Amino acid sequence: MFDKNNKLRHSVSLAAMLALSGLSATAWADAYEDAAKKWIGSEFKPSTLTAEQQLEELKWFIKASEPFRGMSIKVVSETIATHEYESKTLAKAFTEITGIKLTHDLLQEGDVVEKLQTQMQSDKNIYDGWVNDSDLIGTHFRYGKTESITDLMANEGKAYTSPTLDLKDFIGISFTTAPDGKVYQLPDQQFANLYWFRADWFERADLKAKFKEKYGYELGVPVNWSAYEDIAKFFSEDVKEIDGKRIYGHMDYGKKDPSLGWRFTDAWFSMAGAGDKGIPNGLPVDEWGIRVEDCHPVGSSVTRGGDTNGPAAVYATTKYVDWLKKYAPPEAAGMTFSESGPVPSQGNIAQQIFWYTAFTADMTKPGLPVMNADGTPKWRMAPSPKGPYWEEGMKLGYQDAGSWTFMKSTPEKQKLAAWLYAQFVTSKTVSLKKTIVGLTPIRESDINSQAMTDLAPKLGGLVEFYRSPARVQWTPTGTNVPDYPRLAQLWWSHIAEAASGEKTPQQALDGLAKDQDAIMTRLERSKAQATCAPKMNPERDAQYWFDQPGAPKAKLANEKPKGETVSYAELLKSWEAARK
Repeated sequence: MFDKNNKLRHSVSLAAMLALSGLSATAWADAYEDAAKKWIGSEFKPSTLTAEQQLEELKWFIKASEPFRGMSIKVVSETIATHEYESKTLAKAFTEITGIKLTHDLLQEGDVVEKLQTQMQSDKNIYDGWVNDSDLIGTHFRYGKTESITDLMANEGKAYTSPTLDLKDFIGISFTTAPDGKVYQLPDQQFANLYWFRADWFERADLKAKFKEKYGYELGVPVNWSAYEDIAKFFSEDVKEIDGKRIYGHMDYGKKDPSLGWRFTDAWFSMAGAGDKGIPNGLPVDEWGIRVEDCHPVGSSVTRGGDTNGPAAVYATTKYVDWLKKYAPPEAAGMTFSESGPVPSQGNIAQQIFWYTAFTADMTKPGLPVMNADGTPKWRMAPSPKGPYWEEGMKLGYQDAGSWTFMKSTPEKQKLAAWLYAQFVTSKTVSLKKTIVGLTPIRESDINSQAMTDLAPKLGGLVEFYRSPARVQWTPTGTNVPDYPRLAQLWWSHIAEAASGEKTPQQALDGLAKDQDAIMTRLERSKAQATCAPKMNPERDAQYWFDQPGAPKAKLANEKPKGETVSYAELLKSWEAARK
């Protein structure tokens, strides 16, 4: 526990301040409670709690914050709409309700990770609390630099852990739980990458008839990559124009840029069927192609039992390159993630296989070519189609889960004050309103609320997806990845070689797998990781591994089975039936 003398000094200074101001402690407590009532009445609605329940929850925060009043703490997150709301609105509310001065900085994702690495390496405190992707879970639990939230809640943070936190209500808590069974991060926001399509075009009788005549099956939501490819070709080469405007059957990006790495590490290989079965991540081989044995990474090259350069990964990379060149707008190859994001909203894209639900808010703005006059979208989101290597029981796509993380190098008192803020911005008092603002839900209770039911028709399938049983197949990077920052930065340069045509997909992935193995070998030798460090397999003939069950899988004789689609209405019915 933090120094009792500090607590005593703080109490004395507070008493002196109260005496000078002429206010009693009761009056100050009333002021914090009045602030809570003000925010409940003006901002924190709708909520899954009644106003009375909200006030009771906030009274706990008022009481718990007493030892920290007057302190200044700093936290940081990446710049997305949800965190902007926290930084501009919730941080102010927290300060008024608790008396803790809170600065919530917003940085680009890469800068957050860079500063986090600096604190981990130097043990010098930069921020008191961090929102960083749960993709770093494998990094955090191995190095021993990150506070276990499970331990924090049981020990020094016990008195400062809200009785209404309700961890079981967090839909992403499995993503932030390590192989030791402990929670290392608290989910703050999350979003998935899904399939996006122009539902209005897909329902046109003339286009449906033309597609069926050519391909022999219905134009609809693609169930497999064969159908996605057929639909991309159909709109790009057969339809070509709608209402006098050039249209395309696919959208992506290909510029040599760090964001090209996310395009692949965010589970592209798993969508094709690389890796093994397992939720939230394949075991023993995950969607990055890294094999683990007893929690120890042993290799990513096929010759070490990995799948980073296996046939399924090569197939996935080949399709990425082919579709980008053949069916996307010509300028897409020179775009980054952020540049390509708004393109579908301009009205000339028929579908996108890799689309983040974080774009939902921007895609639903009134007046866009993809919006109806009544405020409903002309587009829908649906589950991603599956590649030919995919098998039932595998993950199907990626889900980003920005999560609160605390470093052991942060002074205890500052850490506990930041822990209060993390709980505040994820509390049931504020979480539903935050979900409506940023559309990045974290709580089951919020997803199933009447407010989200009312909003659903304007969100193009977001609510239906998060309420569906399919949701569990979309997960972040898992615990197999032993050092996310170091390994992730390898991907974009190697993938760029394939995107530019400088190397074949096989050659590019061979280089990626080799470099990943080299970093994991150095981690093994350095003994820098406190637990579950790499123990690299010796290399052996690839055929040995192809002959073993699971990943890596040998190349399929037919990588393009017949296309298969489903109507969107039938898809929603199947979800609804599965929930009952």
